[in-house]
Formats: sequence, C-alpha cells, structure tokens
Amino acid sequence: MDAWREVLDWLSGRGLEVVLIILGSVLLARFVGWAGTRITDRIDRNATGGDALVRSEAAKHRHSLTQVLTWAAIVLIYSIAVFFVLDRLGVPITGLVAPATVLGVGLGFGAQRIVGDVLAGFFIITERQYGFGDVVSIQVLGGMEPASGTVEDVTLRVTRVRSPDGEVVTVPNGQIVKVINLSRDWARAVVDVPVATSVDVNRVNEVLREVGRQAFRDPALRPLLLDPPSVMGVESLDLEQVNIRVVARTLPGKQFEVGRDLRARVVQAFRSQGMQVPQAATAHDPANDGATAAQEAPR
Repeated sequence: MDAWREVLDWLSGRGLEVVLIILGSVLLARFVGWAGTRITDRIDRNATGGDALVRSEAAKHRHSLTQVLTWAAIVLIYSIAVFFVLDRLGVPITGLVAPATVLGVGLGFGAQRIVGDVLAGFFIITERQYGFGDVVSIQVLGGMEPASGTVEDVTLRVTRVRSPDGEVVTVPNGQIVKVINLSRDWARAVVDVPVATSVDVNRVNEVLREVGRQAFRDPALRPLLLDPPSVMGVESLDLEQVNIRVVARTLPGKQFEVGRDLRARVVQAFRSQGMQVPQAATAHDPANDGATAAQEAPR
C-alpha cells in the first residue's frame, strides 16, 4: 500500500507536471505550425491575389524564411520540453553535460553531412539564392542530371522541387553545387528558327520582326513581355540550313509560355507567306526548351 501511495503521490505531483509539460509542448508546437501555415498562406495570397503575374522576390524570401523560423521554433519548443521533463523526473541535468559533450562530439563526426546541409540551407535563405515558387535547375554533387522544376519547400536541411512531370525531388542543401534560377528578376525566351539556305534571309528576318511586333501588341501576350521580341540574326550556318535566333525578355518564369507562343506564331507566319515550314520549328521538346532557357536566363 505504501508503494501504491507513493506512486499516486508522484502522479499527482511530478507526474502530473510531466504530463502537462508534454501536452503543453505538443499544443504549442502545433499552434506554431498552424500560425506558420497561416502566415505563408497569407503571403501567397498577397503575392498572387493582385494584378502581379508572378510573386515578388520579397514574397518568395518571406515565405521561405517563415518556413525556416517555424521549423526552428518547433525544434526549440521540444528541446526545452525535454529538459523540463528530465528535471521533473529527477535526472540531474548538470550531470549530463559531460556525456552530452562526448555524445555531441560523436554525433559531430557522424553527422557532418547533416551539419553541412544545415549550414548550406542557412546561406541559401540569407543570400536569397532562390525561394518558394522559383523555377530552378539544381546540380547535385555526383549527380548526372540536374533537378529541375518549381521550388515547393526550402528548409535548413533540404530543398523540395516539383518537376514538370509532377515528381517531387528532395535535394539535401549540402549536396548542391550549382543552381540556375530561371525566375529571378527577368528571363529570356529563345527561339531558333531553321530555314533552308535557299531562302532569302532578309525576307525571313522581316517576317520574324513582324511576328515580334504582333506578339507585343497581343493583349494576351503583352503583359508577359518586358519589351518587343528581337531578331538577333543568323545564329549558326550548316550546309542545308541556317538558324535565325529570336529572343524576348519576359517576366520571370514565363519564358517557356512565351517561347511556345512565338513558335506557333512563326509557323503561322511562314505558312501565310507561302514559305516552307521548317520541321525543327514545329517540333517541341520540353527538355531542350528548358535547357535553352537555362542557358539564356540571367544568373
């Protein structure tokens, strides 16, 4: 009976405190997560709810920073709760300093990659290399193909990217060796039009200039363009054809949409002029389109 009474006394005293600490930490962590989600949702609504076609760089940075602060706050809450629970259980916290130091050194050697991921994530966020909603191409250490797509989540440890095929790619921040941001400030749509060497190049240039002027006057396409598309001239010369390049500065992330529209306009313009439609201009390869845009997008 005495042992049972001691258990009841402990449960009504320190045991109840332990339960309240655990319950309070869980509720507080969930509240922080809920508040972080509300803040990020509000940032997204303000960034896309107006007339702006793309979210601003400040909005993307605030979204990523809110996610990181929410994650850090939740970790801090649970860490403090653990110390309080150990104290209520009668475990001497000061006596854990030496074992914790040894354990920390061991974990430091064993978790060097995690530490590197966290440090890399810290600099990614503070330097605003990319943020939520950016279209990026990430080259990973030792990886053959870069991870390309839209950034859906940025934490101190990992970056999650949604590929054009709908796949979610998780990249440890410490393994990133190169990032190409396709939606920073502005982008460039590049269209290479192959024509036969027998065709008058000057006539082709004039047709392409008219295509650019019509595209810039189009109410549907005009908001995506920063200036009228330009004809750069002959880009390359082969035995049977020449490639004439057309470029257009666009809003960030809109270079692919503008490029597809310009290709369709070039095909229609060639047909209306009675010119042969080049086979390469009618075929569309999303992978090549992304690679071209990545090469021409500003760093």
